[in-house]
Amino acid sequence: MKSEGKTGYRRVSETAIQVSGVCKAFERGKPVLSGISFTVDRGEMVALIGASGSGKSTLIRSVTGLVKTDRRDGGTVTLLGSEMQTSGRISAGAVTLRSRVGVVFQQFNLVSRLTLLTNVLLGRLGQIPYWRGLLGRFTQEDKLRAMTCLKRVGIEEHALKRGSELSGGQQQRAAIARALLQGAEVLIADEPIASLDPNSARRVMDILSTLNSEEGITVLVSLHQVEFALRYCPRTIALRDGRIVYDGPSEALTHEFLGELYGAESKELFLPGVDEKRENRGLNGKHKRHTNGRSRESELGSGYAAGVA
Repeated sequence: MKSEGKTGYRRVSETAIQVSGVCKAFERGKPVLSGISFTVDRGEMVALIGASGSGKSTLIRSVTGLVKTDRRDGGTVTLLGSEMQTSGRISAGAVTLRSRVGVVFQQFNLVSRLTLLTNVLLGRLGQIPYWRGLLGRFTQEDKLRAMTCLKRVGIEEHALKRGSELSGGQQQRAAIARALLQGAEVLIADEPIASLDPNSARRVMDILSTLNSEEGITVLVSLHQVEFALRYCPRTIALRDGRIVYDGPSEALTHEFLGELYGAESKELFLPGVDEKRENRGLNGKHKRHTNGRSRESELGSGYAAGVA
């Protein structure tokens, strides 16, 4: 059942992503993630922000099962109602689950010598017989579906170009199309616009936003600059030193409030020339700031903050 949130975006009761008590350290005594817990409902578009070294990429990789969480802490990651990992053990059903979850990285991960169409068709691997994937034997139906996905991201006219001939923005859109072809119900993107020029970055974010609003695909996107969270994501989760320090409406993320959360580090979260009129905008209601594992109410933002203690 769906309900309309106070912030104007729709929340749904079914959970797409649930992270409970996740911890991760690559070296003893140096935690990268500490007790991370949050949920993302189906149909939400949520930004994950934080300064360099805050743990965003490790969290994204933990959610997708590409990084094992620490065993001793008993953390759990559940996607679409199925377990991805618990206490550092990847679920036996993780391969099947990954077919429902598209992952988009900053590096694009295209094969440069293959055509754009073939790169997108690789999204079918894992859903077709092994020999067909090995030999590149894709059906006409597969190809038509791939072309439809390319059209959805606006680059169908480049289908026969090699991956090496595409711009950075086109390659990132190709990665999104590949995730769509695999039938992803959830898109998880790890700084997908970090290496793109501003126009290409906006185009990629426009596509993610459209997929979310028009097709109901759940989106969790890691972003380095707050202005993209403000523009595209109704809700933002902010990390600092491997802990959640804020989870709530993006409209509350003013320069002043981010200064409270990050101190001097907040400067790297904004690009020069960001509209600072938000600083003077009247904000109604409440948002939650997370401090030392507890949340405290503050009279700055509006809407909901999904409680993560």
